[in-house]
Amino acid sequence: MADFGADEASSKSESPEQEGQGSEDRSLLHQRLAIRELIDTEVSYLHTLRLCGSDIRSHLQQGISRNSRYSPGCPGTHSVDQADLELRNPPPRVTGLPPGDLDILFSNIDDIIQVSSRFLHGLQETACKEEEQARLLCNLFLEFQEEFEQVYKVYCANYDQALLLVKAYQKEPELQKEIQGVIEAAVRITKYPLLLQKILENTPTDVSTHPVLQRAASALQDVNSNINEYKMRKEVALKYTKVEQLSLRERLARINTHTLSKKTTRLSQLLKQEAGLVSRTEDKEFDDLEERFQWVSLCVTELRSNVAAYMDNLETFLSFRPHERSLDIPGGPVEQYCSLARDLQLQAFLQFKQRLKGLVWQPLCSLARALVGPQNLIKKRLDKLLDFERVEEKLLDVGSVTYEEETARHTYQALNSLLVAELPQFNQLVMQWLGQILCTFVALQRDLADQVLRRAESSMALLPHCHVSEPDFQKLLEDTLGQKSSQLRLFQENFEKVLPASTTQPLLPGSEHQMQALLTRYGPGKLYQVTSNINGTGTLDLTLPRGQIVALLQNKDTKGSSSRWLVDTGGHRGYVPAGKLQFYHPIISSEKELRGQTGVHEDCWLPTPEPTQPSVPTVPTMSQAVAAYPFVARSTHELSLQAGQPVTILEAQDKKGNPEWSLVEASGQRGYVPSNFLTRRLSPTPWGWNLPS
Repeated sequence: MADFGADEASSKSESPEQEGQGSEDRSLLHQRLAIRELIDTEVSYLHTLRLCGSDIRSHLQQGISRNSRYSPGCPGTHSVDQADLELRNPPPRVTGLPPGDLDILFSNIDDIIQVSSRFLHGLQETACKEEEQARLLCNLFLEFQEEFEQVYKVYCANYDQALLLVKAYQKEPELQKEIQGVIEAAVRITKYPLLLQKILENTPTDVSTHPVLQRAASALQDVNSNINEYKMRKEVALKYTKVEQLSLRERLARINTHTLSKKTTRLSQLLKQEAGLVSRTEDKEFDDLEERFQWVSLCVTELRSNVAAYMDNLETFLSFRPHERSLDIPGGPVEQYCSLARDLQLQAFLQFKQRLKGLVWQPLCSLARALVGPQNLIKKRLDKLLDFERVEEKLLDVGSVTYEEETARHTYQALNSLLVAELPQFNQLVMQWLGQILCTFVALQRDLADQVLRRAESSMALLPHCHVSEPDFQKLLEDTLGQKSSQLRLFQENFEKVLPASTTQPLLPGSEHQMQALLTRYGPGKLYQVTSNINGTGTLDLTLPRGQIVALLQNKDTKGSSSRWLVDTGGHRGYVPAGKLQFYHPIISSEKELRGQTGVHEDCWLPTPEPTQPSVPTVPTMSQAVAAYPFVARSTHELSLQAGQPVTILEAQDKKGNPEWSLVEASGQRGYVPSNFLTRRLSPTPWGWNLPS
């Protein structure tokens, strides 16, 4: 009995120590079971991801099985063998998803698979060190913290759009089931904090791994918070980057008292800032990014404009087909040239045009469209900044704001944070894209040159400079260009000497003094003639008859439009349409002599320098004459004539005795025509001009 009592007392004294040891062993066991659960579910998760990224994606691209029962689901909730069996023996298929829906659904799932594969490999390596496994596992989570955030925030940003796909395919249950499975399979990041918390709960607080586990669990919670914040910013950005093509009526229908109040408040805030009544929020970082973005946008716009002009010039170049013209030179180099030109037109140039459109123009247009979203965000940020500044002022004065005002604050902060975070990457990507487009353009030009030289290799032997060295070829080119330039200059001089007959209307009767006054006051470079009757409609518009001489004062109106010019008639000043004016060139003495030598009448289109003694050809009454130049009647008293038309002169002056107008009869009709439009003989060149030999 005594021995039994001693043993009982000894067992009671050892019981607390044994209980503590047993509790520690149970905690360690639960910790290892939690770690094992983490590794096992990670294996299952990665396997599901790979199925989604390969087999299911291909099924959704080509069409899925009508009787398929496979749903990827969450890790550990499906039979992999059954899924593999159904994927290897697919029943009849239905229509697959369009590319746009596939991009939303799968997003960057390939990046997630790559990161998860490396993470699982690290987890499996910790299994061989059971004593340090918890610490190694925590360090692994801390190591992958940034990568998890980067890949999962891109996928989760499309999560709401992916959920909308589930509703959009309600009429196709098979597709809907597959889509739902992919969405559930790819969201793993939210489970890491729970699994780490479970491991932490089974880890004694006095061990060295406990603070490391706390830091890892906190880090994964921060990752989820950052992903949610990024998702919220993306939703705000998506709301304001949508470009709606609305008609004027639809825009007016959206105007209400709320929108008018917001715009009025923003305008008031902006005016206060301009007047210096309130301070303006300065953000040097964003201002620098915006300036860079605007510069990049300008580069894209200018390059797009230049490429458009280049393609227009290419179209014009391709419209000329010299090989289709008959040169009347049989045989020899001409036939070879026509063959080469036909080959280049139908093959090399057309291929170059197609490649230019597909590899340069279309990517450039896509890049220009990609700029619209950030541009809208930057404009919207300015509006939200005004709201933010107003709310901040109210918060300082009153100490509280409404829910709507608090929402406006958060909206600005979300927009500003998103732009500051992503504009640098966007600017860099745009510059890389621009560089690739320019390199492609240069490569296309080089390929075209190589093709032309290769196709023209046989024809180059016929060229006179085929075997000439490069310095000699440059000298030959300079000499040839100089010679052709001299020929063009000589042609220009001859062209200026021999002018064509003018279609300018004759001066109105009695307007010589007015023209002479304008000439004296403004000089010959400012005189213009009205080509058709002008009826003024505005208070500053002039009403002028055809043939009126005016002096140009300004080649645009008060609004800067160049379609209306300010002119002086010698008595009134006002605006007239620029399209109804043509330059009036008063004849000078040297030009009179030249026109006399070439047989062109000096008064056919210009007034005499001395109106008191007009130079009018002497034409006897009732004599036959010929119209030297065409004339268009401006009233019922005048008679229209064609150049070379014979007429009978009835009176060599008008009813007031003015010899500048003659009454004539032609083709049974009578009327007045300018006397200087008539001649006794046919002009050698009645209409047009010839170059001297």
